[in-house]
Amino acid sequence: MAKANEDTFPDCYKYSWTPTSDISLDEFLSKYKPSMVENDGTKPWIWVEGGKTRSSVTAVDELTALEEGSQILKDITNQIENIKNDSSIPLRSNKKTGAKNKKEVREELQRDARGKFREIAQKHNYLCGKWLMFGSGEKIDLIWSSLATSLISGPLASTDAFCAKVATTPRDANPNHQHVLCLYLPDVYDKNAVLKVMRILLRNHGFSLSGVKSDMYTLLGIDSKHPSGIPSTIWKNKDLMDDTEMKTLKDAYFMDLKEGKSASAQSTSQVDDASDKKPADVLTLPVDESKPKKKQKDIFASDDEEDDEEQQRRAELAKKKKASTKRSNTSDEDSEHEQEKPKRKASKRA
Repeated sequence: MAKANEDTFPDCYKYSWTPTSDISLDEFLSKYKPSMVENDGTKPWIWVEGGKTRSSVTAVDELTALEEGSQILKDITNQIENIKNDSSIPLRSNKKTGAKNKKEVREELQRDARGKFREIAQKHNYLCGKWLMFGSGEKIDLIWSSLATSLISGPLASTDAFCAKVATTPRDANPNHQHVLCLYLPDVYDKNAVLKVMRILLRNHGFSLSGVKSDMYTLLGIDSKHPSGIPSTIWKNKDLMDDTEMKTLKDAYFMDLKEGKSASAQSTSQVDDASDKKPADVLTLPVDESKPKKKQKDIFASDDEEDDEEQQRRAELAKKKKASTKRSNTSDEDSEHEQEKPKRKASKRA
């Protein structure tokens, strides 16, 4: 039984944006944030669609593909169950006899089923699928904004990616809730196109990727818990790129991010320092408070006023000098008087 289709861009849906929308993308992203939109059953996703379109598949082809896929999935699920109960299939393989163990037999059936699914998808042009990603609740708004903006006017705009969506917040979300993000491609079996998008998601965004899943897999209900054991993604990360290259791309992104923050902090510091400094023409030097401050010259005073002030200053200096001389003479006289007293007493004793 196929699931309800949640991979089709909705019509007349409040939480979706296209290039023909009445508001800009920035306004849309600011207005409808996944952390703030609560899923009450009517708004599970927020969508952004680019200028490209998905691969054209008719309703008849889609239905036929799903019917054929459902039959294959049913058959493989039954065969997997029979393997578990078949005592003639050993738990361990035997190199001498060439007998395969249960795990090997099961994996061979699963590979065959995946090949048949691909044949059905290509025969009916039902090739659309998505890159799967997850984002934490505390960072999901930033992650979603980065993805959507890149799709419309950033690095992803140069790829085959045509649409993106993010899950809204469930009512019973716990603090560690993870939001699902999907980036859609018209043909997920086009390895080069898938790989091009992967490099951008790692190098330009630093995203953590969870593989590529076809829409047909989604509608058939193939997930990690399906009893058939068929992998839920048609491409795992390691099928496309080795761990070393993935790490190199992500490290380069975070290095750029770190350098960008450092440059921004340095620029901000320089601006702050410049705002704290006074212009050179009004630069003031430290003032020694222990010394009396000199009266500053009034640039608006007349020459006569300046002469009067100079004469007054000189008169005050002369007066202070005279008083100082008088105190000095008095001190000398007192000193001489004190020196004469012992001489007088000594003459009397003689």
